[in-house]
Amino acid sequence: MAGHSKWANIQHRKGRQDAARSKLFSKFSKEITVAAKMGDPDPEKNPRLRLAVKEAKSNSMPKDNIERAIKKAIGGEGDAFEEIRYEGYGPDGVAVIVEAMTDNRNRTASTVRSTFTKNGGNLGETGSVAFMFDRKGQVTYSAEAGDADTVMMAAIEAGAEDVESSEDGHIIWCADTDLNDVSNALEAELGESETAKLVWRPTTTTELDLEGAQKLMKLIDALEDDDDIQRVTANFEISDDIMEQL
Repeated sequence: MAGHSKWANIQHRKGRQDAARSKLFSKFSKEITVAAKMGDPDPEKNPRLRLAVKEAKSNSMPKDNIERAIKKAIGGEGDAFEEIRYEGYGPDGVAVIVEAMTDNRNRTASTVRSTFTKNGGNLGETGSVAFMFDRKGQVTYSAEAGDADTVMMAAIEAGAEDVESSEDGHIIWCADTDLNDVSNALEAELGESETAKLVWRPTTTTELDLEGAQKLMKLIDALEDDDDIQRVTANFEISDDIMEQL
């Protein structure tokens, strides 16, 4: 079981700090509507919807917004959205995966390509960087959930693959196909998690200096600002000193 993951915590903090609330809620609503449309509108019977609702709640999305998004699916909205993954390289050769949900493939592709180009990156073909990541389930708990040994034992019992514990909290990793089962088992032992979601976990990372980190953050912020973009993942690492400066 691995140690502290600076990358995962950067992603976690950045998501909390940088995302404009209304834009973030809009993206959660889209995910919830599509998830409900693809399966049962009851989160307890639809693992994807359950996880989408959980992530929305963890970011303080109001219950009314969540219920409204589910009702849209029941009412037949959300049919036009398709999920598309874009891959490319950012400044300093950092690998970037962009997950989009759009009703206009041409518009989104044009915007993503232009955003990469304007911010020192280049869009590649599908598969051009995905080999540098593993698709994994990620469950996070605050430090108050228990000490490292307690969480480790609960994770092993739940069928998880890896645990990273630090003063910031606990990150539990599992196979992507096991996320719902592992999340449920952990909640039975540790209580409700902060988040439970599918992510792209880098298998290799690129260390960035301050200038490189600033350039990459500019690209990520520009991508995340687009309404069609649901998530952006990059395989970078930065030191604590540079993190403070950012």
